[in-house]
Amino acid sequence: MNHNRKPFVAGNWKMNKTTVEARELTSAMNVPLRDVTGVEKILCPPFTSLPVIAPMLSGTDLGLGAQNMHWEEKGAFTGELAPNMVKEFCSYVIIGHSERRSYFGETDEHVNRKLRAAIKFDLTPIVCVGETLDQYESGRTSEVVSRQIKLGFAEVDSASAPRIVVAYEPVWAIGTGKASSGENANGVVKQVIRSALTDLFDEKIAQSIRVLYGGSVTGANAAEFFSQPEIDGALVGGASLKPDEFVAITKAAEK
Repeated sequence: MNHNRKPFVAGNWKMNKTTVEARELTSAMNVPLRDVTGVEKILCPPFTSLPVIAPMLSGTDLGLGAQNMHWEEKGAFTGELAPNMVKEFCSYVIIGHSERRSYFGETDEHVNRKLRAAIKFDLTPIVCVGETLDQYESGRTSEVVSRQIKLGFAEVDSASAPRIVVAYEPVWAIGTGKASSGENANGVVKQVIRSALTDLFDEKIAQSIRVLYGGSVTGANAAEFFSQPEIDGALVGGASLKPDEFVAITKAAEK
C-alpha cells in the first residue's frame, strides 16, 4: 500500500441476505469495523437492504454502496434503479462487475455511461476490470484490462478522475478459491492499470487513484495483497458475508 492513498475495503454481498439477515450481518460487524481506523470501509448489500442498513450506519464511518445502477435518470427501464434512487441511500456504487459483464451482457460502453452518471450524481464509483481465464492463459491480460480502462473511462474529466476507485478482479479468481498472487496482481496494477490511467490523464492523477484487488480475498491472504505497493485495498465477495473474515481483512488494511 502507498500511504498517500487511503486504504479502501468494500464488501460486495452479491445476491445474498434478506432484509432481516442483512440487519443481523450488519449488527455483527458494525462495532468491530468502527474500531478499525484509517481505512475507508464500505458495505454493498442487495438493493432491498439499502433502506434498512442506511440508518444503522448513520453517524458511523462506515459507507454504504449499491451493487449496480442504470445510467438514465428515469424512464421505462423495468427492474432498474436510477442514480438518484441509489443516491438516496448510498455514497458509493459498484460498476461493471465481471458478473454483470458476463451474465447480463454489460459492455465497456455501458460501464462508461454508468461511470459518468455516478460522477454526475456525486457517487463514488468502484469500477471493476479484469480478464477471464481464457484471456489470462492466452496472454491477453494487458490488452483486455487496458481496453476496459480506456473505454470505461472515456470522456471522464481529470478533475473527477481522482475520486474513482478501480477494482482489479481477475475473473478466473472470483469465487473459485484461486486467488492471484500478490506479486502478480501488483504487476497488473502497475504495468497495465496505472499505465492506462497515465495515458488517459497524467502520472499524478494515475498515482492518486486507488486500485483494489478482488477475487477470493480472505482474512488469511489479505496481508499478501495489501503489502504490495500498488494495491490499496480489496473488493471482497464471499468473505464479506462472514463477519470475522471481513473484519480481519479490514484490519489487515489498517496495518
